[in-house]
Amino acid sequence: MTTAAEMLAKGFATLPDLIRAHALERGDRTAVADAQDSIDYRTLDAVMDRVAAALQRDGVAPGTAVAIVAAPTTYYAAAFLGAVRAGCVATPIAPSATPAAIGAMIADSGAPIVFLDAENARALEGQSLSTRVVVFPREGGGPDWAPAFAGEHAFYHFVDWLALDGAKPIPVAIAPEDPFNIIYSSGTTGTPKGIVQSHAMRWAHIARNTAAGFDTAVTMIATPLYSNTTLVSFLPTLGWGGTVVLMKKFDARAYLELAERHRATHTMLVPVQYQRIMALPDFDAFDLSTFRFKTSTSAPFSAALKADVVARWPGVLVEFYGMTEGGASCALNATANPTKLHTVGQPMPGHEIRLIDDDGNEVAPGEMGEVVGRSPAMMNGYHGRAEATRDAEWRDADGNRYIRHGDVGRFDEDGFLTLMDRKKDLIISGGFNIYPSDLEAVLARHPAVADCAVIGVPSEAWGETPVGFYVPHAHTTEDTPTILAWANAQLGKTQRLSALHVADELPRSAIGKVLKRELRDRLASTAPSS
Repeated sequence: MTTAAEMLAKGFATLPDLIRAHALERGDRTAVADAQDSIDYRTLDAVMDRVAAALQRDGVAPGTAVAIVAAPTTYYAAAFLGAVRAGCVATPIAPSATPAAIGAMIADSGAPIVFLDAENARALEGQSLSTRVVVFPREGGGPDWAPAFAGEHAFYHFVDWLALDGAKPIPVAIAPEDPFNIIYSSGTTGTPKGIVQSHAMRWAHIARNTAAGFDTAVTMIATPLYSNTTLVSFLPTLGWGGTVVLMKKFDARAYLELAERHRATHTMLVPVQYQRIMALPDFDAFDLSTFRFKTSTSAPFSAALKADVVARWPGVLVEFYGMTEGGASCALNATANPTKLHTVGQPMPGHEIRLIDDDGNEVAPGEMGEVVGRSPAMMNGYHGRAEATRDAEWRDADGNRYIRHGDVGRFDEDGFLTLMDRKKDLIISGGFNIYPSDLEAVLARHPAVADCAVIGVPSEAWGETPVGFYVPHAHTTEDTPTILAWANAQLGKTQRLSALHVADELPRSAIGKVLKRELRDRLASTAPSS
């Protein structure tokens, strides 16, 4: 059989084939560990076979979605990867969504089978699930039980549903353009769009990490497996034959304890997680000397926080800028570029970014524009939504396909990209463009402010006006009017905040993005009725 090294040197390989090669070459190495269990490559490969064979036994054809709603565990990893080996489309869904939204996403995907853990099976009781339902073993064991769902469904426990030990699936030929997974864009309200990503896109994520040392990695995973943020670290680690350590729920101190115990070398964290870790008074007491490669993505990462991580946490820090839909990605080696920490770096090799105006024309060098990008890592499209796919695309004069990132940015003279803000979050007040990120950067400098966000709200006088929210540092003596006055004194006349509200915490997604829609809803619910 072709070795893993030979596969990785080719122009394309599938992740299931790479895992099989690792099982033959380094079968005793731990592939995935969680708080309760660990699984080596030989065992992972065998369980993937049993999952794939069971899916084929049940008539689940290649190209069909297989849904998963669960916390990250070794069972989750085996089911996800086994579905991919069967040629199916792994469809991880956020447990944080409402039960109705989860049911809608399962239905939208067309998945005839859904894997659940016990906690989410309980949460979904009463929902209509017209699918096969397979429930993973309960954490810590415990008696079996069958949750009650509405609709025509068949229920199985995972260990009973699996094909017999030693079972082998019928081999499935997988082409680069075949779908690997569907990632749903969000799950907070309504039915989000399913982003279809191909095997070629996932291969690009594995192949681009040639120099990252994932073959000997112990990678800490502290974000959910339904997020692309997680998968761009989880999948390359397994593709190169490293070890993944999963956290069910992030806690800053527990993360450091786990990283120290496992002698972690790699991690992907979102900025708010870095913020909480670095804020621990005894951070410097933990032995993190084994770390070689730390990454971040998904949300704005302040220059000051990057500098703190570089100064106090061993290993290289790299910030990635991109999107689940693909397009193009930038990388900033923060360790090597201390004067560029306000940027998100330069386009990665093979990635192309252009900036366009509201009419779709490219802007002049040095000017701001909407970010559009293309690369080998681009989504096939939105599942079942051809019009939404077209709306997300931009084509140049030669017909080349780019993905709209939804951000506004500017390149500096060295080719580093500075992001101004999300285009949809731009505030137009009295005819002036106001970027919330500029105002947030000022607020964040106040010593009493631990976290902050700015949104635009309707204004009869100005069309829109900026309003701020902040989380105070513990034991601060500054009041809100004083902080508002201080911030407005630092801002230009057209940028000034019309109001500032204190909050216990800002609403965030599971990967750390501030949910500004919830802040707008919060204001609307407290506004006096007319």
